[in-house]
Amino acid sequence: MNTLRLVVFDMDGTLIDSQDVIVEAMGRAFARIDRPAPSAEQTRAIIGLSLDKAVSTIAPDLTPTQVTAGVAAYRQSFIEMREESGAEAAAPMYPGAMAALERLHSQDETLLGVATGKARRGLDHAYASHGIGHFFVTHQTADGHPSKPHPSMLHQALHDTGVEAKHAVMIGDTEFDIAMGKAAGFATIGVSWGYHSLDRIKAATPDFIIDGYNELDATLENIWQARS
Repeated sequence: MNTLRLVVFDMDGTLIDSQDVIVEAMGRAFARIDRPAPSAEQTRAIIGLSLDKAVSTIAPDLTPTQVTAGVAAYRQSFIEMREESGAEAAAPMYPGAMAALERLHSQDETLLGVATGKARRGLDHAYASHGIGHFFVTHQTADGHPSKPHPSMLHQALHDTGVEAKHAVMIGDTEFDIAMGKAAGFATIGVSWGYHSLDRIKAATPDFIIDGYNELDATLENIWQARS
């Protein structure tokens, strides 16, 4: 009997390129609470965090009440953008991502999951927009967990699937993803095409860094062999 393996993906910046949508939504949110819009760089730096932590990181002088208002404003802005342009539907998948999911999903011993700073509603929109929800057996969102890099999402993914941490991998584009994976005992793969600079990814010391989805299969095989 083959050992079950778990591959968990971050969503924004790893599977889909949603930065333009997120930057615009954050700008609208800050306008709603009468604050200057953050720069695109500021917003990209917090993608992956839960909303409350993201807003307070961008503007650390906000009171807790203002942070709550900012979170509500972001959610309202995203609802408006879905009606206007589709939001997640307008965010393309990265080259090779769909084919990689199809290949991994076809392996009986490999289970796939998502761990994202999105709310479940946002994740469901992303799934529906790209037709990828059926690939994943565990879906961890900001609704029921502390923000990354806390390992709660990955602990739950292990519980959902029955996979041991030594047979699990976290794939993401930010230092938060790598730190979360390490804290949960997962092997970690950083991707170079996302929202944190390559220097930040390297500083987080993932087990591997890949420059395209064409490198994923061989990288996973290296991990499985090392952890067998």
